Amino acid sequence: LAMTIGFGPSPVSIRHLAAAQEMTGMEVLNYALTLEHLEYAFYRDGIGLFTFGHDSRGASIDANLAAIRDHELAHVETLTQVITDLGGEPVAEATYDFGDAYTDPAAFLATAMALENTGVSAYDGAGQYIDDGDLLTAAGSIVAVEARHASYLNLLNGMIPFPDAFETP
Repeated sequence: LAMTIGFGPSPVSIRHLAAAQEMTGMEVLNYALTLEHLEYAFYRDGIGLFTFGHDSRGASIDANLAAIRDHELAHVETLTQVITDLGGEPVAEATYDFGDAYTDPAAFLATAMALENTGVSAYDGAGQYIDDGDLLTAAGSIVAVEARHASYLNLLNGMIPFPDAFETP
């Protein structure tokens, strides 16, 4: 599946792919796994490069970023297991280039925000191709957490945590 400038699966690319062929639930799961691999790799490789201090509530930003990393790993492990249990072949982690994301704390947080917001849009766009209720519920439980990650990172980057009434898939 297509990637955009190293930031994750493109919502546009899934629309083009879907227009060319109807996606199966397994393809959607592997699409989601691709995204989760990307996000986990970003946090795994970047956390610890900087110290972020505390957010406006006094909570440790470093601890919250570590929690996000751990969520992404849980998503990778769960999606990998589900794909395997369903007889599919889980996509492997790729090699990613995060550009300047690891050069300074502001670049790291901006990239994290872009990844999380892209992830929410990707899940929202791909959900329509899941016809199994259990898989749709599982994807919904992940996208809800991804949306919380995005909101937190939007806030840290000085953006409105919830910019619109509806998400753009």
